[in-house]
Amino acid sequence: MSDVKIVRVPLASTPRRAGVWLVVCALLSSLAPHVRAADNARQIVEESQQRTQAASQRYEGVLQVFDAKGKVSDKRWMLERLGSHGASRMVLRFTQPAEVKGVALLVVNHPDRASDQWMWTPAIERDRRIALQDRSTRFFGTDFSFEDLEERDVDQYDYALLGDDSLDGVAMWKIQSTPRQGKSSQYTTSTVWIRKDNYACARIENLVKDQVVRRLNYLDIQNVQGIWTAKQLEMTDVKRNSRTRLTLDKLQYNVPMKEDDFTLQAIRRQ
Repeated sequence: MSDVKIVRVPLASTPRRAGVWLVVCALLSSLAPHVRAADNARQIVEESQQRTQAASQRYEGVLQVFDAKGKVSDKRWMLERLGSHGASRMVLRFTQPAEVKGVALLVVNHPDRASDQWMWTPAIERDRRIALQDRSTRFFGTDFSFEDLEERDVDQYDYALLGDDSLDGVAMWKIQSTPRQGKSSQYTTSTVWIRKDNYACARIENLVKDQVVRRLNYLDIQNVQGIWTAKQLEMTDVKRNSRTRLTLDKLQYNVPMKEDDFTLQAIRRQ
């Protein structure tokens, strides 16, 4: 054991780890690049999230659902969100066609666990809580699952930097995110592509074990009120060979909103 040397190495300075020291065996120094890669991956995701911070958001959405045979069905919804990343409330309400008009979904996001979700159906004047085991099901015939409508927060995942990549000629970081133990998810891991020029998310592939089951592409990325935002999102259900395209219209950030409008009682009244 004479060739083994014990050294003390300071961790990268962060608000939560300042002043913390780690005893590292020189024989395990080959692990250091992996530790740095994981730290860098988290820093990239944190920066991406920070650049999208907004007190609120509102938009009108046009949904086009394409089935495996190319048949298209259209829906429209309005979305309002109060708060941001892990501590927000969102109401999504269909406005067209007539058979779904008024159907609403209330999502209450939490920083340390899965969101709470309720659906209101005015035709039968009934609301129901979406159980955790139902979060993997399709949301109203679209290729988005109930879980996909949650707001992802950096603290709910662990990260690993998989390397550099490019999409449509744009340089990207490719990062693997794994749900932490307290985060209930249908997905085993997700692979995230983040642009190097503006830290905007460009693609997420959600995997069950080692198989991609859903792919979300962020398209037509524009600067809206200082926030780089995808004006079009396209979710593909790989197994079903179907996809849903969501186009955002009349998008606004930091709109005055009332917390009282983001309750189950409020969506019943509207």
